[in-house]
Amino acid sequence: MSTERYNAREAEPRWRKVWDDRGIFRTRNEDARPKYYVLEMFPYPSGRIHIGHGRNYVMGDVVARFKRMKGFNVLHPMGWDAFGLPAENAAIERKSHPREWTYENIETMREQLKLLGLSLDWSREIATCDPSYYGEQQRIFLQLMKAGFVYRKESEVNWDPVDNTVLANEQVIDGRGWRSGALVERRKLAQWFFRITALAKELLDGLDTLERWPDKVRLMQRNWIGRSEGLHVRFGIENPPVGGPNEIKVYTTRPDTLFGASFIALSPGHPLAEQLAQRSSALGAFIEECRRGGTSTAEIETQEKMGFDTGLKVRHPLGGPHLPVYVANFVLMEYGTGAIFGCPAHDQRDLDFARKYGLPVTPVVLPPGADPAVFEVGNIAYDGEGTLVHSGFLNGLSIPDAKEAVAVRLEKEPLGNEPVGERAVNYRLRDWGISRQRYWGCPIPVIHCEACGIQPVPEAELPVRLPDDVSFDAPGNPLDRHPTWKHVACPHCGGAAVRETDTMDTFVDSSWYFARFASEPGEAPLSKEAADKWLPVDQYIGGIEHAILHLLYSRFFIRALSTVGRLSLEEPFAGLFTQGMIVHETYKDEGGRWLFPEEVERRDDGSAVKIGTNEPVTIGAPEKMSKSKKNVVPPETVADTYGVDCARWFMLSDTPPERDREWTSAGIEGAWRFQQRIWRLINEAVELVPDAEPTHPDAFGAESTALRRAAHTLAAEVESDIERLHFNKAVSRVHSFVTVFGDALVAARNGEPVADLAFAVREAAQFLALAIAPMVPHLAEECWAALGKAGLVSQAGWPGIEPALLAADTVTLPIQINGKRRADITVPVAATPAEVENAVLALDAVVKALDGRAPKRIIVVPQRIVNVVA
Repeated sequence: MSTERYNAREAEPRWRKVWDDRGIFRTRNEDARPKYYVLEMFPYPSGRIHIGHGRNYVMGDVVARFKRMKGFNVLHPMGWDAFGLPAENAAIERKSHPREWTYENIETMREQLKLLGLSLDWSREIATCDPSYYGEQQRIFLQLMKAGFVYRKESEVNWDPVDNTVLANEQVIDGRGWRSGALVERRKLAQWFFRITALAKELLDGLDTLERWPDKVRLMQRNWIGRSEGLHVRFGIENPPVGGPNEIKVYTTRPDTLFGASFIALSPGHPLAEQLAQRSSALGAFIEECRRGGTSTAEIETQEKMGFDTGLKVRHPLGGPHLPVYVANFVLMEYGTGAIFGCPAHDQRDLDFARKYGLPVTPVVLPPGADPAVFEVGNIAYDGEGTLVHSGFLNGLSIPDAKEAVAVRLEKEPLGNEPVGERAVNYRLRDWGISRQRYWGCPIPVIHCEACGIQPVPEAELPVRLPDDVSFDAPGNPLDRHPTWKHVACPHCGGAAVRETDTMDTFVDSSWYFARFASEPGEAPLSKEAADKWLPVDQYIGGIEHAILHLLYSRFFIRALSTVGRLSLEEPFAGLFTQGMIVHETYKDEGGRWLFPEEVERRDDGSAVKIGTNEPVTIGAPEKMSKSKKNVVPPETVADTYGVDCARWFMLSDTPPERDREWTSAGIEGAWRFQQRIWRLINEAVELVPDAEPTHPDAFGAESTALRRAAHTLAAEVESDIERLHFNKAVSRVHSFVTVFGDALVAARNGEPVADLAFAVREAAQFLALAIAPMVPHLAEECWAALGKAGLVSQAGWPGIEPALLAADTVTLPIQINGKRRADITVPVAATPAEVENAVLALDAVVKALDGRAPKRIIVVPQRIVNVVA
């Protein structure tokens, strides 16, 4: 029997070279087989990857390899989300150019990804910083601008004072920039926007069609889009300012609480607030203070409520008392109309404000069973169900009925030439501000001319390339300071003009890259024919952190591109899977410095010291692998020690793929031992049955039938598990089968294998090699070669499963005694109820429970359960 170990360090690079030399993963669009497009969210080329980065790529690769074996023409590409501030910051730190830093990282990371044995079509590799890519993006921008999806306006924005750029609302996390961590400020700047709100309804309704998306992701997008039905209510200003408006328009989802209103609050960015601030330095100072506060919705909700009394009053639309008008720091200009009416009794934010400024608190919704004569609101607003009180004609109505009654009344009440109230649907979703004040991004292809206004760059002049000769010596955007690049002739009048120096948000780059992959090398960057062939992506894999930003923007982009005729679909991703992370313990020395895992020695008692010393090490809880905390494992280390297939097997094992998986030395060593066991069993099968293609016998005995049944069941179950992305279950099936196979080989070695057993052994070995091929492809290739099979296992088909072999001979039934599960029993599938009953009565647990008495009743549910009533 062969005892030679499988040498992953020698075999893995050899097989990768074979795959590359033969180009077996290159995809041709003209291939007539059914298409399958699997894609992992492409990486940012930040430097080097660690094994934690690899989990989603390995999962996608399992699917890609499996689908090829099932006869699909698989597209599995890779590219680089290459623009962004980290490259610019690195250039500043290293006194280099962002392009050099980016492409050096791409070279390094490409080799690291290849090390993982991924079956990628590298011929379609893209980098978003390549002019061929962003030139097409500029063309798309101009087409969308012509169609009305792009516009420019002065807007209050989130300003990151460290990165010196604008951030989208989604990029502000707890009031801080998502990359820099700096406290974000509010500023007014002229910005470019994508009109994503134009498709808000379509984006919301489209979620119902995404049946293969996680429910939590669809819910997150629903909440972000935030559809609400309400009423626009117009409050007439009692003494309007000279030259100002004579009314304030409010959007509300709770018109039923109008009789409880005690104030009107304007956003600091509301036009009326800014007009009043021109006449009041105190109000101007208050607005500036508000702008220094938080910008995220969550932070605005939780910060101290502050207001400034403008002195204005408005008339109550239902005849109640006049209401004072405040400017308040908790009102968002981006939602509704930028103005609210406050009903303190039934909104906590309004209540906090009213208590601070001594405003009335009038309950108008009575909780069920409460006494209206004594019910009061203290420090907690009541926001539950109830009936209306203290509300005139609404008294006694439910909340829904009161909403309807108010709408009907106000739709008939005039204010000037318009009704006081008008039903409206509102969305929380705001238009997507894409202007970024940085160099390393896609230039916005417009020209500013004082005489002609904003002019699109002529299509023949695309791409507008970034200049190479830029300086990062001063803060801000180098394009603003460039002596020549920004100065051009107006394409309309020929006069002096300047280019737009803002560049696009990098989320634009990632909102259509999956469509770019559809084109083969040398084809148009965005081919409608190619995109319509491949899209939507059949299986998209990436982190839950992109549930709103990237996924929502991509959905908008595809719909917008279809609207202008560039594509013919509504949704980019038919299936979405959000994988968990690979986590690792963290280590610190006595000085509080982070240590790499290879710097730490774990002792038998669970403690740890620095290698080569007795200095104790503090072991932290497992966390996401992070270069900053050094709890990373480079793929090269794993490849040199165990082989990357061990890392792949470990990533897929034990834990459901949507959950985090802790990287441990014991786990990777266990994967290595199991890999060796598979190799030994394959070689034992070859030694036992040297004939690579034994003759199919006319009949099979019990021993060979049992082994064949196990092999065919393995193929069927692994197929089902991979289809459902239950990779951990597929690994478990292989473990179980290897035990059965090993026992069968032991039994076969005890005698000369007859024809039927020889065939079964060879078939089982072949099925094993094929079943593991998507998961550990290098080992599978080595096994395939050892079995003497022609060609590559990577190009082989999935095993041909005989359905008759999947029918079980026996079934295991749970036994309940007086309603509690006490035992199990395995009986033939064909056993009659009487035979099952007799077998159950012989069980020790049943005999003990009956204690010599006859059972009152035995209920046999065929192939399901047996209930014994003692």
